[in-house]
Amino acid sequence: MIQRFHHADAFAAAPFAGNPAAVFLLPEPREESWMQLVAREMNFSETAFLVRRADGFDLRWFTPRVEVNLCGHATLASAHVLFAEGILATGETARFHTKSGLLTAVLRDGWIEMDFPARRQTRIETPAGLLEALGVEASYTGRDVDDYLVLVRSEDVVRGLRPDFRALRAFGVRGVMVTAPSADPSFDFVSRFFAPGAGIDEDPVTGSAHCCLAPFWAERLGKNCLTGYQASERGGVVKMKVAGDRVILAGQAVTVARGELIV
Repeated sequence: MIQRFHHADAFAAAPFAGNPAAVFLLPEPREESWMQLVAREMNFSETAFLVRRADGFDLRWFTPRVEVNLCGHATLASAHVLFAEGILATGETARFHTKSGLLTAVLRDGWIEMDFPARRQTRIETPAGLLEALGVEASYTGRDVDDYLVLVRSEDVVRGLRPDFRALRAFGVRGVMVTAPSADPSFDFVSRFFAPGAGIDEDPVTGSAHCCLAPFWAERLGKNCLTGYQASERGGVVKMKVAGDRVILAGQAVTVARGELIV
């Protein structure tokens, strides 16, 4: 069987930036073990698998090591492929049925807006060894359903992080987001995201993390519309609007390659 796939860079306005993802539009559901092997072969931080259904698409996401229950950039890449390939027309709403419930995406003025669940964090005592693994001092530590959130004093600290990934892997969470106010007035905050426990030392741009960062910064800054910059080597811009228990994430994406998997 030959299965076509697309490689798209999400949260990017040009190729070779943002976060790459592979997108497979399958003719029928496939077994989980097969999808995991394909994701390992693709070796992106996430690979998305879509199956059309009467009211949208079933969508699942896999890292090279595990299935995840929420992924922003691979959802953005999936929506981009559907619009770019004419599978959905501009003005239609992409409907994704996922392990995190129904997610929707629309294309407006070159930006794809995705309706995601907010991920509220709560303050916690900093776990022993976490700051040593990151190599930072923190002014706040929180946790949402999957990840730790660490607030540091400045953008320079975020950009200068050189974590001990082996030590981070031992904490038993999906990942750690580190954030600070932005020194650039174009952005409200900057962040980086590390997920060695999920097989990704550093994720270039993480939509699901912004489901937590958006309400966190909205409360601190007293505003519901924000723009964040994830300061990885590739980098990416995420626009956000906090609306109660939902977060609207907006980003751009570009197709980099099309291919065929021969299995």
